[in-house]
Amino acid sequence: MGKYFMTWEIDTNKVPISREERAAAWKPMIDMVKQGIQEGRIKEWGAFVGEMSGYSVAEGTEAEIGAFNQNWVPFVSFKVHPVATVDDVEEMIDSLSA
Repeated sequence: MGKYFMTWEIDTNKVPISREERAAAWKPMIDMVKQGIQEGRIKEWGAFVGEMSGYSVAEGTEAEIGAFNQNWVPFVSFKVHPVATVDDVEEMIDSLSA
């Protein structure tokens, strides 16, 4: 199972003008984030204050992360980066001298 650092950005072309409509659209998305945290898939999540973007750290296979992110399409786009742990990096360094 891999760990992934993801940045996300809301498509502002899909954001309703009305405050009430925005609340109605965003509340279910926040609920999905909370569910991902409760299930252990999302390890960390945050929004950049004053922006329509943020980050998350998630664990799973490439297919699981890809499928999970599809829940937010077409409202949110993601950049996904696999993360190597310190142990992974140490193993890579050790392989240089083998």
